[in-house]
Amino acid sequence: MPTCQNCGSFVTTDYVRVFTPNEVDRPRVCPACEDLVRDGADVREARATRSN
Repeated sequence: MPTCQNCGSFVTTDYVRVFTPNEVDRPRVCPACEDLVRDGADVREARATRSN
């Protein structure tokens, strides 16, 4: 099962397919990450914490 490189949370294979390059099997950040967010092709620190 794929996991997030940042927080270690489980991510689906569909999430990996959509949000990572073809040669990468673990995303750098995921929706569960509170401290980082995707910003286009980059990753940046979150400006505010996320609430679930």
